[in-house]
This record gives sequence, C-alpha cells and structure tokens, in this order.
Amino acid sequence: MTYSLPSPDQTFKIGTRGSPLALWQAHEVRRCLRLAFDLPEAAFEIVVIKVTGDLVQDRALKEIGGKGLFTREIEEALLDGSIDIAVHSMKDMPVLQPEGLLLDCYLERADVRDGFVSLHANGIADLAQGAVVGSSSLRRRAQLAHRRADLQLVEFRGNVQTRMKKLGDGVADATFLAMAGVTRLGMAEVARPIEVSEMLPAVAQGAIGIERRVQDARAKAMLDAIHHTATGQQLAAERAFLARLDGSCETPIAGLAVIEADQLWLRGEILRPDGSRVITGEIRGAVADGAALGEALADQLLTEAGAGFFD
Repeated sequence: MTYSLPSPDQTFKIGTRGSPLALWQAHEVRRCLRLAFDLPEAAFEIVVIKVTGDLVQDRALKEIGGKGLFTREIEEALLDGSIDIAVHSMKDMPVLQPEGLLLDCYLERADVRDGFVSLHANGIADLAQGAVVGSSSLRRRAQLAHRRADLQLVEFRGNVQTRMKKLGDGVADATFLAMAGVTRLGMAEVARPIEVSEMLPAVAQGAIGIERRVQDARAKAMLDAIHHTATGQQLAAERAFLARLDGSCETPIAGLAVIEADQLWLRGEILRPDGSRVITGEIRGAVADGAALGEALADQLLTEAGAGFFD
C-alpha cells in the first residue's frame, strides 16, 4: 500500500487538548515525526480541541463521565477526518477505543512516579494532623487514606499551573502531580518524587500515546517509525490488567510493568475507595505474554477481593 508524506500543501494534523502539558506532548510528537522523516515544521498543524473534562472543572470526574471526558471530542475529530492523529496522556485513556480507531504507537515512557507537592511539608509523613490534601484521583486519595486516615481529602482539579495557584491560595496543604508532567513542563523542582514502592502509580502513567484511524496507511507508516517497543510492551500488560478489572475513574487501581531482559514484572494494586483495604500482587513472565500476565494478575486480585470490594 502506498502513501505520501505530508507537505506544506497537505499538512498532517495533530489533535490535542489545549493545556500546556498536552501542547508539549503534541509538539514532542511533531518533533519526533520531523526527525524521522526530515520534514519541515510547516508540514504539520497542531489542532487544539476543547474537551469536556477541561471545560467542566467544578465537579468530580466520576460525576460527569470518567476518563472518556478527556478523549471523546478528540476521537470524534479523528473519526470525521478533521485531524490525522490524536495525542493523549495514556493514564487518561479508556481501555477500549471507538470502532475505527487504533492506539498502537507510544513514545518512550518518562518518569512513572507520583510527585508530592506542598508549600509547607516535605512529604506525606510531614503533613500535620488533619491537613487538607487535594486530588482528583481516586487512586491517590485511596492510597493516602490508607496511610493517613486523619487527613482531609478534597476534590482538586485543573492543570499544573491551576493546582499550584490553588496551593498558594490555601485551598489545600498538599497535592500530587505526575513527575512526568512537571518534568516535561520544566517544573520538576515543584514536586518531590515518591518511589513506586511507596505509592504505586496509575496504569500507563508517564506514557504518551498516539491514536489513528485503522485504515489510514500514511498515519500507520509514520507512527511505526516513532513507536517505542518496550513502552508498548509495558502498556500491553498494564492496560490488560486494567481492562480485566473494568478500571475507570471510579475505581482505585494502580499498576506498573517493568521489563528485565526478556522477562516482564507486573505489580498491581486495588483499593477500597475509602482506603480501608488494599490488595496487592505481582506476576512475572515472558515479555511477549504481557497481556495474558495482566489478565492473570487481575484475576488473582479479584479472587482475593471477593464480591463488592469496590462498593
């Protein structure tokens, strides 16, 4: 099948959300494609698409629809041909894509860790009794509640800049941000990394994914050139784990796959929303069996949890 590379007369359109981090990610995808094919900047157009998750900031994600709120409008633009590819933060992506779309390209994964952010404390243990911690992530809130039942946990949404302003305004004493995000924005100094042994991250945290139309040969050929294989293998295991658990923004789930030679090590964690119970597990096997390993670990945790665990 033949295809033509984009040119200034036929720009290759990259769809993205409009936050500073989302724009950084879209520009990084453009940079990688330019290098891979020796193309000028004018061969690409970055198209900002407003999504419901960014427009509605005064309610919790679970109240307005979950993860799809950050992708729906972008995927609609991809399906109707308004854009050629869509760039996503993988931790925001539902495990299933709409019919006609495919997610099979990932850039090399960055720092997977969570970052602790506070103007007054150096870490979770340093927070005063009853301190207010803001987070929109049920996973982080459940993990924190399990460790520090005394803390007051409040809804805390917005991009990095918005959350930093809220801390400065005294809305909360601390919050959490993904280290990958603050590092990409050149703001790594605002957060203190939390090791994964202390706080297991969200599935696919730190990874950038690029979605395309299934039948678009040009997009496939271009994305194949920038795909990072090891990241794809890690996410195959993590997202299979999440899918088996029926994971959503309403379910506290953590997971991380690490590749060691030809072996994949997957750790997983499920929590009751109030942090009252945590179940963890791990599994190892061949890298090629990543998806099966993810499903097997999910089944193991679900068996131990029993019915009604997430209620």
